[in-house]
Amino acid sequence: MSMDQLNFKTAFMASPGPKTTREAAMLWLKGLCMGGADIIPGVSGGTIAFITGIYSQLVDAIRSFDILFLRRLVRLNLTGALAEVHVRFLACLLFGILTAVVSMAGVMNFMLNNHPVEIWSLFFGLITASIFVVGREIKPLNGVNMGFILLGTVGSYLLVGMIPVSTPETPAFIFLCGSIAICAMILPGISGAFLLLMLGKYEYVTRTLKNPFLWDNFVVIATFAAGAVVGIVLFSRVLHFLLSRWHAATVSVLTGFMIGALRKVWPWKEVLESAVIRGKMHVLRTQNVLPDGFTGEMALALGLFALGVLVVVVLERLSNRVQ
Repeated sequence: MSMDQLNFKTAFMASPGPKTTREAAMLWLKGLCMGGADIIPGVSGGTIAFITGIYSQLVDAIRSFDILFLRRLVRLNLTGALAEVHVRFLACLLFGILTAVVSMAGVMNFMLNNHPVEIWSLFFGLITASIFVVGREIKPLNGVNMGFILLGTVGSYLLVGMIPVSTPETPAFIFLCGSIAICAMILPGISGAFLLLMLGKYEYVTRTLKNPFLWDNFVVIATFAAGAVVGIVLFSRVLHFLLSRWHAATVSVLTGFMIGALRKVWPWKEVLESAVIRGKMHVLRTQNVLPDGFTGEMALALGLFALGVLVVVVLERLSNRVQ
């Protein structure tokens, strides 16, 4: 083994991350669950990160791409740059997320189009249980923190009820969209894809991905990606500061985000407004309704709701056992 290989291996192992195969497998599983959540409209992988106990680690891992990392990279100190970032943690987690996206996207798309009540019931159970799991971290649960929960709930409830708007296609706004969408992906209860749709740029951005090597499309993708990188790096620092300085208040607001997001994942809906985007019909606005009595569909929905709750309980216990 050459000295360079040894140095890179040492640098790789020096970075924070799983120390055993079991820990790596558990982190991959958490990434798998995050990826599965991220491909569902209105559901955030940040929720899964929170309930599985890796939210702070995820924020810290993103924060590790800092000025020191860039300085070492510019100086071609690659081993030093590698040791600076949480590459082992992110590698396992991202591998799990990518596994879910590749293997589950088609299934989830089929379920959303053909069995929406059933799949939304499952995720309603996931988020409902997550609220209680995350809410237990609010200490003390006093009047002030209850107010922050209410603030997060109202804000999230109003946010998920908004409809897409007409917005400009300037580079500055595309950059802003990238920053906002990526930040939402690490916030429990709020979907980055949903915010992109709300900002009126879902169709515009996804259309460019069909022909990414056309110069105009490449510029849009590069601008959006640049905004995403800047947004996630800056926002991770804001989150770290808030969690470090006002942990209970921040967790209270995030818990409220999940409570408000239940509006989006309520299984029974009536379509009020829709539009054709890229040749496909997309629902823009819905109204939550009650089910039509106790039917076989409702019984199945309740069963899947219970399954969602069970998944959260099992994930939490497995996470605690590993830690």
